[in-house]
Amino acid sequence: MELSWLRISGVLCVFGFLRELRPSEPYHAEILLGEWYNVTQDQVNRAVYPIGTYSYLALLIVVFLITDFLRYKPMIIANALTGIIVWSVLIWTTTLLGLQIVEVFYGFYQATEVAYYSYIYAKVEKKYYPRVTSHTRAAMFVGKLVAGLSAQLLISFDWMNYMQLMYISVGSQVLALLWAIGLPRVEKSLYFHRKVSASVAANTPVAPVDNIEPKDAKDAAALSVAKMDRAQPIQLLWTHFHSAYTNPMVLQWSLWYAISLAGYLQVTTYMQVVWKSFENEPTIVWNGGVDAALTALAALFSLMAGYLHAGRLKTRSSLLLLAVLSVLEGGCILLASWTTNIYLSYLGYVLFGALFGFTITVASAELARSLVEDSFALIFGINTLIALILQTSLTLVVVSESGGLNLTTFEQFTAYAFYYIVIGTVYFIAIIVQYALTCKT
Repeated sequence: MELSWLRISGVLCVFGFLRELRPSEPYHAEILLGEWYNVTQDQVNRAVYPIGTYSYLALLIVVFLITDFLRYKPMIIANALTGIIVWSVLIWTTTLLGLQIVEVFYGFYQATEVAYYSYIYAKVEKKYYPRVTSHTRAAMFVGKLVAGLSAQLLISFDWMNYMQLMYISVGSQVLALLWAIGLPRVEKSLYFHRKVSASVAANTPVAPVDNIEPKDAKDAAALSVAKMDRAQPIQLLWTHFHSAYTNPMVLQWSLWYAISLAGYLQVTTYMQVVWKSFENEPTIVWNGGVDAALTALAALFSLMAGYLHAGRLKTRSSLLLLAVLSVLEGGCILLASWTTNIYLSYLGYVLFGALFGFTITVASAELARSLVEDSFALIFGINTLIALILQTSLTLVVVSESGGLNLTTFEQFTAYAFYYIVIGTVYFIAIIVQYALTCKT
């Protein structure tokens, strides 16, 4: 029985690895702007990528609730099936409309990732949460790392062209689907399928269910269970939501988490378009190697954050550290977008990803400290939704032609850089002022 949690974790990790094994991803912009599609760089920047952001935002909360109600496995299967659709359609479509439709499906593909992260919490005991969380995250890191390295090798040695990488991506999604079908079923979930014991229900006064009066104590307990089973999802959702967001510490770290994630999503979405804008683009495009380096370094920095931060830093020190690192992240983005040397741009992007891996780990750990364990998935889901709202706002203001600033690609990244620099500066000043006021009292 002791190994059951490890076995379940291992089975899910295989799915996570296969899902991320998409060697076409580091060359997505190269593919879209290549000979296979009738679109321009400006259309990809303003009319294709934003659709994915809007779709992800629109679907996330709905997908979260459906995921919990359906008990995870069906949505994991839907995730893999959607992946097959996305990369299959990319192979045969050639039009702007086709790419926009793909982005809608891709938004769903991203949103259903919540099933992967939530499934394990419904299948193992709480004492194993930290370990299984690290396992599932690591599996996706390894998948991305292998995808980046294999893509770089295949392109560098001219064994495949960019479009042929799509076939591997489709194949990995097919394997992920087959594996997902064999995942163990989940009998309970966090909100909609919890079991209420009769002993607890017997001590909980409730109104009659469906106008049926209890005949004795045993009957009353059974009716109480039925009543609580019906009301519990909404009650639990509200209880967890209210408990979290009336806590100043949760609010503080949730805000940081959402702001940081929004900027990261925006930078990683459009970075390849920046590289396509360089006049000295190398003969061998190193996107795969860069993606692999970023993944490896981000994983290493995440582990460093876990060991260095655990129990050693007070909350104020953690915020001060993140404020400084946020300014550095902005500097990395400036290096990636202001330089005329694409290799320095690669370096800036990799360092940005590594710093983000550190800061998001610290923010997640601080946030988790203040949460009721069962509310992890809900609160992190809501914070991701807030991040997507912020990302959508950035897209509308910075990228959009109608109503936005309509900035060029390099101007957009200057805006993203100062987004991080301003956030870090504001937090730094707030911490110093707070410290000064505390010293006076």
